[in-house]
Amino acid sequence: MNRSLYYDYCVERLFTLSLRLETLAKSNILHLHLHSENFYVDFFNALYGYALKNMNAVTQNAAAIDLIDSAAKLVVQVSGTATKVKIESALKKDLSAYTGHQFKFILITKDAAELRGLTYANPHSLSFAPASDIHDVPSILRDILHLQIAQQKAVYELIKAELGSDADNVKEVSNLADVIGLLAQEDFSDEGQASNTTPFNVDAKIVFNNLGTATSVVEDYKIHQPKVTKTYAEYDKAGKNKSTSVLNALRSDYTRLRATYSDDDLFFQVVNAAMTRVRNSKNYVQMATEELEQCVSVLVVDAFIRCKIFKHPTVI
Repeated sequence: MNRSLYYDYCVERLFTLSLRLETLAKSNILHLHLHSENFYVDFFNALYGYALKNMNAVTQNAAAIDLIDSAAKLVVQVSGTATKVKIESALKKDLSAYTGHQFKFILITKDAAELRGLTYANPHSLSFAPASDIHDVPSILRDILHLQIAQQKAVYELIKAELGSDADNVKEVSNLADVIGLLAQEDFSDEGQASNTTPFNVDAKIVFNNLGTATSVVEDYKIHQPKVTKTYAEYDKAGKNKSTSVLNALRSDYTRLRATYSDDDLFFQVVNAAMTRVRNSKNYVQMATEELEQCVSVLVVDAFIRCKIFKHPTVI
C-alpha cells in the first residue's frame, strides 16, 4: 500500500468510530467508549511516542484522569463530551498529585475547534495550552497526514488490528459502486459537449472556492457531465432516488472532510474518500486504479457543477 491508501484507511476508520461512539452515547450505550479508552492508549503511544497507561488499570474510576505517562509527566482525559464545562470539571478535580504535569483532553466524537480558543480555570496550575493540548479526530488526522510513511504504516497497522474487522469482513452494497460500474462503460476519449443547463458560471465557482490545481480536473471533466446525467437516468430506472443517494454520499464526504481540509486539498480528499467508499463496497467490480480515479473524478466534478459540493458563488 502507498501513503494515500494508508491515510485514507485511517480517515475512514477513525471517523466511523467517532460516529458510532456519538450515536451509541445518545442511547446511553457506553461499552464502546470503554474500548476506545484502551484503543487510544496504544494509538497515542504509536502516534506521538508517548508511554501512556490506562489509569483505571491502576486505580478504578480515577477522577478526571484516564491515561497517564508518568515518565513524561503527562495526564490525559478521553471524552465524548465537547464542552468547556467538561474540561473545567476535570481540571477542578483534586489533581494536586499531578502538579507539574501536562494535561491533554482528547475528544473522540465531535470537532473541538471552538474549544481550543477558550480560556479555562486551572486551579492546580497543570501545564495546559488549549490550542495544542485539545485533540479531536480532525487534528489527529492532520498529524497522521504529516508522518513519515513508515510511521504512517505503523499507525495504519494498529488501527487495522483494533478497528479493521468491520471494513474487512462486512462489506456492504453501495449505489456509488453501481454508478461507477456503469460510468466505466462510457467512452471518455471524445471531447463531448458540456451541459447547457449549468445555472451559474463554473469558472466563477472555481475562483470563489480558491481552487488551483483542481481547476484542471474540473476543466478536463466538466465536458462529460451529459454522460453522468445519462448514467444517472439509467440507474434511476432501478429505483427511486438512486442517483440522489450517490450525490448525497459525495456531499456527506465533502461535509465531513471540510472540517479538516480546504481548497485543492478538500477537492482531492473528496475524490479519495469516494474511491475508498467504492473499493469497500461488496458490489465493486475491480478495475485499474487509473480507471477508478477517472470515473470518480468525473462524478465529483459533476457534483461540483450541480452545487452538491463546495459553495455556490452567491453563497457567503
